[in-house]
Amino acid sequence: MGGYSRVFRDAISRRNGLKVPKGFFHLCDVGYTNGEGFLTPYRGQRYHLNEWRQNRTPCSKEELFNYKHSGARNVIERCFGFLKMRWAILREKSWYLVKIKCRIISGCALLHNHIRREMTHDPLEDEMDEEYMESEVMENANTIQYIETSYAWTTWRNNLAQEMWNDWIASRNET
Repeated sequence: MGGYSRVFRDAISRRNGLKVPKGFFHLCDVGYTNGEGFLTPYRGQRYHLNEWRQNRTPCSKEELFNYKHSGARNVIERCFGFLKMRWAILREKSWYLVKIKCRIISGCALLHNHIRREMTHDPLEDEMDEEYMESEVMENANTIQYIETSYAWTTWRNNLAQEMWNDWIASRNET
């Protein structure tokens, strides 16, 4: 078991720890366990967006899946970047207790969401070239209680990759 897996296992086992509602998942990098609630890319395949420059196209369902996975993670990273642009306290290391850091991050995110809701035009958006996407997770959903690699989860990822591949091939044949 890798270090990342131990961190996740510890995080979800705590009383007020990480909550992953069933039916949802975190996009993780290849160092994490591909198990229920934690979706990783395929190992040994192109992944990072810069590897797709110069109009390179995917050669397999695994490469296409990794391309889309990387793009989605990039959007998430851009959201964190957006928060860091707005709130200087998030840009530097802090020596606050973890409990306080979590409250600071939550407060910054809440203020950010309030600003977005109340302002007809946010000037900070002009500095970003992609739209900010929000998703709502049900508060009372059943949550994942343990992390382990499973045949069912790997099959689900393979089926998702195959569906993406089929749709991509069909869209290329239409043009």
